[in-house]
Amino acid sequence: MIEGPALPLVTVTGNQLLLATEISAGQTVLVLGAAGSVGRSAVFTAKQRGAKVIAGILAKQTDEAKSIGADQLVATDDEAAIANLSPLDAVADTVGGKTTAKLMAMVKPGGVFAAVNGVPQNGADYPAVKVVKVFSKFDGKTLESMADAVRVGKLVIPIREKLPLSEAAEAQAAVEKGGTGKILLVP
Repeated sequence: MIEGPALPLVTVTGNQLLLATEISAGQTVLVLGAAGSVGRSAVFTAKQRGAKVIAGILAKQTDEAKSIGADQLVATDDEAAIANLSPLDAVADTVGGKTTAKLMAMVKPGGVFAAVNGVPQNGADYPAVKVVKVFSKFDGKTLESMADAVRVGKLVIPIREKLPLSEAAEAQAAVEKGGTGKILLVP
């Protein structure tokens, strides 16, 4: 599987991020950055746990995000869409930034806000919400489980482009421009 190198960090991080939310069956979690690879892995893990999943995406990612398995999509760059969210049991944040401050207010007392890119600056304003900074740690069993899900098509980690190793500089430039999907360097 040539896509194998794209899996370890994103799948394990997504899984651990979701587990940090302490979400359980029947609860609602918003995965911020759900169209990305870590986000997709968090969505997959949440669905495996029986949670109701809201995929937080950019409006321009709506068509792409329809296939990631979430129960609902919300454009997090749409103020009205965020304002119309029902209270959440948890947020799994892969993005960071100004949207996180708005989402802190949407988490129910006793809920969890877990993030991989730093915790919201206004987290202290919500003492009834547990705020967790997630640092990914290698976990072979999780990686094997997530790789099996990719292998059978239950989880898709998008590969944007495969470039020869000799084009590493071009690959780095493409990554810095942003976008969805991994860029793999191949021999």
